[in-house]
Amino acid sequence: MTTLVFGHKSPDTDSTGSPLIWAWYLTEHRGQKAEARLLGAPNSEAAFVLDRWGFDQPQIIDGIKAGDKVVIVDTNNPAELPDNIGDAEIVQIIDHHKLTGGLETSAPIDVTIKPLACTATIMHNLMGPHEALMTDPIKGLMLSCILSDTLEFRSPTTTDQDRELAERLAAELGLDLSAYAAEMFAAKSDVSAFSDAELIRMDSKINTVGSKTFRVSVLETTAPEIPLSRKAGLMETMPKVAAEDGVDEVLLFVVDILKEEATLLVPNDVVKTVAEKSFGASASGDTVVLPGIMSRKKQIIPALAL
Repeated sequence: MTTLVFGHKSPDTDSTGSPLIWAWYLTEHRGQKAEARLLGAPNSEAAFVLDRWGFDQPQIIDGIKAGDKVVIVDTNNPAELPDNIGDAEIVQIIDHHKLTGGLETSAPIDVTIKPLACTATIMHNLMGPHEALMTDPIKGLMLSCILSDTLEFRSPTTTDQDRELAERLAAELGLDLSAYAAEMFAAKSDVSAFSDAELIRMDSKINTVGSKTFRVSVLETTAPEIPLSRKAGLMETMPKVAAEDGVDEVLLFVVDILKEEATLLVPNDVVKTVAEKSFGASASGDTVVLPGIMSRKKQIIPALAL
């Protein structure tokens, strides 16, 4: 039976590249036939990375069949997985997020959750001596995942392991690390082809605070003026997305990678309260700038309060 390897919905570079990396490892070095899948269309940066390293986009699925053998990467949250994930035979989880709970398996499984910035870094550690056999395209995917998740080491989630591995991979590939990261971030910043609703859902996670459920969306960019120029349309669309997705509010953060700050759109009093109580910000208009805020995982979600 083929093992399906996939990450979370709204796949970013890590949830696009890591399934391909682990499917390669399982197939080539563990003797287990495996294939990568996606739970949605990859964002513009992830699409750039696939093309840059010569990979076809993995098949997009919205569910799995009962008994499918699966490996889950870059998440352990049932809300970010197919609705019928409980029908699968989950054999492994590789992740770098907090333990959410809610998944149930039919037998003991292999779980690795480490406080590193990137799932791909964890995979490198798990490969042991087989890491020396990585092909250049697999190295390119791994480097891309690390640069994306660390925002080229600007994110507070960055560890020495992430940085050292990325620098080593770039050297082995003969790449100027900063120049390649700039190419990736430029691709991420080109959002012209996406509707307002697609932008809101592009990189987002569901989180509950007290009695309210939020879709916490992040747009990481080196050109924040581009999404912010669409502020009116985004703010008009946010309540529609919330209603369609069964959440109370959308929290939309535009992260300026170069200035290392986030701009939170403030469409109503609920989000105004979130800005004030979570970040100590004074929200007097329809946006508020949050200096130093870069990471949803480490700085945004843990701080959310009402």
